[in-house]
Amino acid sequence: MSDEQPIEDPKPRATDKVTLIQLLPNVLTVVAICAGLTAIRFGLQGSYELAVQLILLAAVLDGLDGRLARALKSESGMGAELDSLADFLNFGVAPGLLLYNWALEDSRNFGWIAVLVFAVCAVVRLARFNVMRKSEDKDHDNAYFTGVPSPAGALLAMLPMYLSFGLGAGPLFPDLVLAAWLVLAGLAMISRIPTWSFKTTRISRQNVKYVLVGVAFLGAAVLTYAWITLALFCAAYLVAVVVMLPKKRMRGSASK
Repeated sequence: MSDEQPIEDPKPRATDKVTLIQLLPNVLTVVAICAGLTAIRFGLQGSYELAVQLILLAAVLDGLDGRLARALKSESGMGAELDSLADFLNFGVAPGLLLYNWALEDSRNFGWIAVLVFAVCAVVRLARFNVMRKSEDKDHDNAYFTGVPSPAGALLAMLPMYLSFGLGAGPLFPDLVLAAWLVLAGLAMISRIPTWSFKTTRISRQNVKYVLVGVAFLGAAVLTYAWITLALFCAAYLVAVVVMLPKKRMRGSASK
């Protein structure tokens, strides 16, 4: 009978471990989730401006975590799913609840229906995005999103709040108008409207200085006139979507 050597447990591979730096993208996502949940809390307490600021913070973190994951080469399936769940909470649930507590709570059932429609549109938009991301569609134009992205949809949904905060007044529009605006923002997310993706934008070296000056000007405007600047930014985004729509159609027709 031959002696058999005991089988040793396999050593963990180097790829099974990650550095703390590589966890940073997921940490940002978790912080964004905390910001969204805290925004709901402050909305329930009536601190609406602070609640909106927390949702804006969540939007900034959402724009950073994915790019940071790619830069650190720490992309993972868990990170992608965590980011999607965070987006639903921060941009599908929190804005609608905030608007409801701010102006629609005394309305009839149509106010709550608008909140539900917006949330459902957000989750459908995220599900569609996940499917498109996993599919190998080489014909998809990465320069455009299909529909308004969920962070942009959330920022657009809160446009009436920016106007009211900037003018130092309460809700400026009737409940029915606010509910309709919330529904329209939700429908924009699940629409087939092509919207510009900043991810593939390239800037020539000669124009970098102008972009930096523009960013500095925008930053100064946000710090000085935050709410009015956000309202103007939303208006500019809507104009850009309308202007780019026929150009995208012409581009699609030329490629057929």
